[in-house]
Amino acid sequence: MDFLLIFTVSFIFSREMLISVALGQVLSLLICGIGLTSKYLSEDFHANTPVFQSFLNYILLFLVYTTTLAVRQGEENLLAILRRRWWKYMILGLIDLEANYLVVKAYQYTTLTSIQLLDCFVIPVVILLSWFFLLIRYKAVHFLGIFVCILGMGCMAGADVLVGRHQGAGENKLVGDLLVLGGATLYGISNVWEEYIIRTLSRVEFLGMIGLFGAFFSGIQLAIMEHKELLKVPWDWQIGLLYVGFSACMFGLYSFMPVVIKKTSATSVNLSLLTADLYSLFCGLFLFHYKFSGLYLLSFFTILIGLVLYSSTSTYIAQDPRVYKQFRNPSGPVVDLPTTAQVEPSVTYTSLGQETEEEPHVRVA
Repeated sequence: MDFLLIFTVSFIFSREMLISVALGQVLSLLICGIGLTSKYLSEDFHANTPVFQSFLNYILLFLVYTTTLAVRQGEENLLAILRRRWWKYMILGLIDLEANYLVVKAYQYTTLTSIQLLDCFVIPVVILLSWFFLLIRYKAVHFLGIFVCILGMGCMAGADVLVGRHQGAGENKLVGDLLVLGGATLYGISNVWEEYIIRTLSRVEFLGMIGLFGAFFSGIQLAIMEHKELLKVPWDWQIGLLYVGFSACMFGLYSFMPVVIKKTSATSVNLSLLTADLYSLFCGLFLFHYKFSGLYLLSFFTILIGLVLYSSTSTYIAQDPRVYKQFRNPSGPVVDLPTTAQVEPSVTYTSLGQETEEEPHVRVA
């Protein structure tokens, strides 16, 4: 009995699982830093410049990753990539920019509690897109882990209501709620597209193209919609430091997220990010004198339990080999496989450790 208990604990709390949870919490801490600097800018210094803040991040991505692509040779060169896939990255850049803008804009219309709950809509969006486009298949324990994580978020929203922490104008709640749902949907599309790119192409290509088109479109949107707000900012060293802090956290988030997604998945990353609001709350207890409730701790540990459950076993990818060949060689000819025998789809198990070279075959009814 003791041996069985030890085996079960060691299986669930494996090294790879703990690493995946820890990596996700690093992303949550970066989002916490983004939220805190944004709060100081908007509430203490009345600098409401979400597009400008995104523009700074895209410029950093452009300077680091787009220039890296520009000096590469061959098929990985910036011009070669633009010739083949420019319109896809243009759409992705717009989706990423507007996802950030819609969620930030929602704070002007609805309450913090509504945003926290409705922002969870990104999880079913990512699951559905991963199922149909990345062909990822989940097990019962994954859905159980997802349910426990969302339950933890509901617990946190309930605690916010009990302690009266539901800041936000709330003057046009329906508009704000729709903005959050729209932003969450775009986030889900962006995250799944990101996973597709980093698994089939490269992290540097993704970040370089996002930096290029994100800077271009955010610059246009800044000039049209936010130039007057930018002129109203009372510039001093404190505001400058807050913008630097925000940009550093956002750049770190964008640079590190592809690493975590490749190690785990877009679904796992979005579940991990549910703790970001709790980290912001714990910081707010000291910085903004928020009221404390024991439900916050319950919420935090409930989300962590859900993450452990989700990460305790691997998802898998069921894919037809003919699709896989065309998928990996989009510019090459379609390979005709012999039809004398029934073709069985390949199943690649994605784990938090190293992938095996041999792929087991299963028969799908």
